[in-house]
Amino acid sequence: MTRTAGKLSHVVSDAPRVMVVDGSRLVRRLIGDVLAGELGNATVVGCASIAEARQALDAGAVDLVTTSLALPDGDGNELARAVREAAGQAYVPVIVVSGDAQSHLEARRFSEDVTDYFDKALGHAALAAFIRGYVQPEPIPDARVLYVEDSRVVALATKRMLERQQLQVLHFAGVEEALDYLQQRRDAGDGDLGADLLLTDVYLKGELDGHDLLDRVRGHFGYGKRRLPVLVMTGDANPENQALLLRAGANDLVLKPIEERLLATKVLFQLRLSRLPAHA
Repeated sequence: MTRTAGKLSHVVSDAPRVMVVDGSRLVRRLIGDVLAGELGNATVVGCASIAEARQALDAGAVDLVTTSLALPDGDGNELARAVREAAGQAYVPVIVVSGDAQSHLEARRFSEDVTDYFDKALGHAALAAFIRGYVQPEPIPDARVLYVEDSRVVALATKRMLERQQLQVLHFAGVEEALDYLQQRRDAGDGDLGADLLLTDVYLKGELDGHDLLDRVRGHFGYGKRRLPVLVMTGDANPENQALLLRAGANDLVLKPIEERLLATKVLFQLRLSRLPAHA
């Protein structure tokens, strides 16, 4: 997940140059194949270390970077910093691809230079969907987002962002109303949850807040991360508070102030992931 939402404005070019950094040649080839498949005429630059990545950056700017966490001469955070410091390099997505991504996310060990993360355990089809969300985002017109936000100004702006992605937005000002809606859909007995994704703020007026909503969705209703993905919006920069939300069952966090392209990327990815076969 990102801590740099306001800066993510780079648009991948028609003939992108993408860099894959991983100590394993096999992994570089696998990720490179996914990138080449998604980006068509992309030039994929494979690097085994931070030193090789610096040389590649000296040879020309890149449009997107993926990196493992562990590298022979450093880690993914150091690689991300090298990209940010490269002369003439625009601010581009730097995505950590690792089997340890979730544990690092929960422990808040990603630096501000890392744009986002992907867990290898989700599989190649999910990786393709994730990359597509960054470089060739496609709408999911029939998807419904259950959105809980008590600020009218924030709700209106965020609702417009989502609707521009052709998403149907069901907005509720409070947790109680959202829970009533979910219960009504369950009582209908037709298997329709009433939404394909839940987006909620953490701090809400009323007796219940975003923590409570997350707890009820995962506990009382028993909806897992794939059945009903939950994205939590928060302006709290406290790493432990963020980690608690993730451990409680949030799929990901969206940090305020919200950048539209990043919000769309995260929402569309979770929706696509929920529709993929398990271990695809």
